[in-house]
Amino acid sequence: MSQSNPCLWTPLPQSCKSPSDRYKHACCSYGGYVYVLGGRENSCLRDFWKYSVVCNEWTQLNCTSEAAPEELEEHSMVAHEGFIYVFGGMLDSAYTKCACALWVFDIAKQKWVHSQGKTQDKMPTNRKGHSAVVIGSAMLMYGGFIDIKGSSQDFWRLDFDTMSWCLLGSSQQGPGPRHSHSSVAYQGCMYLFGGLKGLREQRDFWMWNSTSHMWSSLKNMSAPPRLMGHSALLYKDCMLLFGGGESQDSPKNCLWKYSFFDQTWTQVATLPNSNPPHKIHHCCAGLGPSYKSSTSSPCSSFESKRTLLEGKLRPFKNKCFPAPLTFLGSEGAIELETFSPDKCYENTAQRHSLELSKEMGKDAQWIGSCLTFENRAVRTQWSYTEEDLLNEEDEDIMQHLPDQLLVLGGRPCSQHGTISMWQMTF
Repeated sequence: MSQSNPCLWTPLPQSCKSPSDRYKHACCSYGGYVYVLGGRENSCLRDFWKYSVVCNEWTQLNCTSEAAPEELEEHSMVAHEGFIYVFGGMLDSAYTKCACALWVFDIAKQKWVHSQGKTQDKMPTNRKGHSAVVIGSAMLMYGGFIDIKGSSQDFWRLDFDTMSWCLLGSSQQGPGPRHSHSSVAYQGCMYLFGGLKGLREQRDFWMWNSTSHMWSSLKNMSAPPRLMGHSALLYKDCMLLFGGGESQDSPKNCLWKYSFFDQTWTQVATLPNSNPPHKIHHCCAGLGPSYKSSTSSPCSSFESKRTLLEGKLRPFKNKCFPAPLTFLGSEGAIELETFSPDKCYENTAQRHSLELSKEMGKDAQWIGSCLTFENRAVRTQWSYTEEDLLNEEDEDIMQHLPDQLLVLGGRPCSQHGTISMWQMTF
């Protein structure tokens, strides 16, 4: 079994203008932002937030319009070509207002819009705890908990071009009824792990092939234990799986990696004094080139870049140079001293940042660790024209975001009220 380089976990304290801590919420990343919707605190929430990774700032977005969703928990949320698609999060009842539990958010216009799909006899009912991924120009959605029916094995496809639903089926036995599982998309296939089948936790691993329309059960030797309420995302040619537990009261903090090439699971070690949080019913978002899914479109239009740069934020680079750590016995381990919170090293970018700050009449400050400092953009009077933005492919913000995995919220909730955020880097 191949061994992974250890990873570094660091907490990201948030300001008072942040969403409250929560669990059973949903998030997705797009164009350098992370969008967070709903979830549960003491009650079910309806708020909608946008987090700027460059500025480390939160903005609350409108979620009270007629086209906006109601209070949601355990819903799904995916982004595709400038739109966010939210499904489920409620159980149908006499008080449910929506005919179909699908909501669409226009990222460029920053508002909720009515889906333009045609009325169909067959479309999925409301549910919680399902999973959704994007393959090509469609969203695939599996399972979920449906009212008195319990765990479902429904498998639906939403065509983004026509906004029409199709119920998928297979002659081959698939994962069966389940909810609180996780899934990712990779090279035209959907990979699904664990979850609850009725009241029993699972640790099985499945692959749906969108060409053959068949499910395959994958070998799971050395795989993670039985889990529910965990999260999964795509990193390079691997599936990362974090947290969850065998029950609501037993959250774990393990990070697992599945290599699609080697078809093996590896538990990822952490650097000394870098302990990830124990979390269940949290959200994970991946940012940086290595987390860019082949099925999601990067933020490449002028309108999207203008939105990213409207605060005069200069695209930045963040490069870490691995150095050997003899006591870890790993050739590619990241040198701990590089990320020491109380020690930073001036490089060209940092000196430039300090000079700019002095020119603006502001005191330069070291903020957190070197990594945190370098993740912050420098506010200055850069002038961008439309032609510059359209031609500046090498300075695309998405290309220069450092690879990082963000863990947002989850149980147990933090004591201080603002959302719990942790950053993981390899």
